Amino acid sequence: MIRRSPWWAAAALAGLMALSSGPLLAYQSEVESLKSEWESATTELRGSERRDALSRLADQAEALAGRHANQAEVLVWQGIILASYARERSGLGALGSARSARDALERAVELDPQGGNGSAYVTLGALYDRAPGRPLGFGNSNTAEQMFQRALEIRPDGIDVNFYYAAFLHEEGRLDEAREHAQRAVEGEARADREASDEALRVEARTLLSRLT
Repeated sequence: MIRRSPWWAAAALAGLMALSSGPLLAYQSEVESLKSEWESATTELRGSERRDALSRLADQAEALAGRHANQAEVLVWQGIILASYARERSGLGALGSARSARDALERAVELDPQGGNGSAYVTLGALYDRAPGRPLGFGNSNTAEQMFQRALEIRPDGIDVNFYYAAFLHEEGRLDEAREHAQRAVEGEARADREASDEALRVEARTLLSRLT
């Protein structure tokens, strides 16, 4: 005979599930908001407007990470936003934002080895590629390549992965490899939740490819 749980047990379980999922849904909603605003800031704004928008988003991401310090998704987006903000700044301010981005992303991949479907590794690769080397900064071409390679293992056809790796290879003078990855970026499929930024990178990939052919 199959023993059925009493109705009140099922109701209690449903209530516990609702309570436990509440905070999760709350932080995910905030991440989605950050993601949407970042997408708009990086593809629609220019100059001081973009910098100011990213500054506000960086503050919001820091506050969210303070409340959810062990959620990899939160840390991935904190890192992405800070890396974007670093590109809009100059001098020691830019380096400080880049360091904070690196720290958030490295913590994220400790929590989630997939790094938000590779996004953390792409951004880490770009940070290690662009930051000045020691003793001032933390730039390191070997580490940058390791990060890009890890991202490619996770998402080999990604527009962002292939574009940033192609740009890195171009700087390194590895032109045949750069051409291959620029072509893959041009042919890649834009992600539904990152369509505007992926399409913007596709345009940059076409420009890079034209310089390589």
